[in-house]
Amino acid sequence: MQSFDIEQLRTLVNVVEAGSVTAGASRVFLSQSAASEQLRKLEERAGHVLLQRSRSGVVPTEKGVTLLQHARRLLAMSDVAWRELHEVPLQGELKLGITDYFRPSELAQLLAQVGARYPGIRLRVTICKSASVLEGYANGWFDIGLAMSIDTKPPTGSLVRKESLRWMAAPHVQRKTGEALPLITLTEGCALRAFTEKLLAQRKIAFDVVHVASGVAGMQAALAAGLGVACLNESALCAGVNVLPARSRMPALRQVSFHLLPGRRGEMALVTQVRSLLAEHLSTT
Repeated sequence: MQSFDIEQLRTLVNVVEAGSVTAGASRVFLSQSAASEQLRKLEERAGHVLLQRSRSGVVPTEKGVTLLQHARRLLAMSDVAWRELHEVPLQGELKLGITDYFRPSELAQLLAQVGARYPGIRLRVTICKSASVLEGYANGWFDIGLAMSIDTKPPTGSLVRKESLRWMAAPHVQRKTGEALPLITLTEGCALRAFTEKLLAQRKIAFDVVHVASGVAGMQAALAAGLGVACLNESALCAGVNVLPARSRMPALRQVSFHLLPGRRGEMALVTQVRSLLAEHLSTT
């Protein structure tokens, strides 16, 4: 069975966060030569060069970035396991930004389950568009961000979930030949709206934006009321709304992915730990 040494992973994380082998070694109480030897053995084990070294310091390679994501999760979960065995609770308050496309009918219950399991953690949650999550995380307004990507090359971070996009409408709403498609969307600036409108234009399907909602809940209400058709991820399907059948001849759609945004250099251990807990909980429930 192939596995990694957790202390070597700890050295890798600290060296990358510190920006040099010398600075990273001091953070894990090793000499520079001992840290370098650990990194050499880790690269040998991984079968890839993990760090690019220069006079200005070190930066992870593409393979190094991949291993770093797993290393941070493993270290965080190791700490959580130790805390649970010794009955030392995680405690603290964090700001969490989540796209409103993520499992809209289930999200509140999922967060309640996290709160019940870890009562010492207080999450201040903001539900908003993915663009706002990305902006807020970049500006430090959120400690942890969960965003949706519709690009074929999704952003780096912890993959939580993949879903297919679907064309949805109320049961009595049908696409009529020769008439513009009545489209329900979110506001301008929404990546999914831009994707939907571009796809329809490419396929030369006339459409008319008949309802603009401020959030996914508003789109669901408009769909259930029979106001039109929308492109949404499958977990947004709600009561009174169906997926359009193949005979409706709508364009094929791709999958979207939901990612927890990657950790920042030097972030608090609590943030790393809670991000790992969320990655585990939200991807398995």
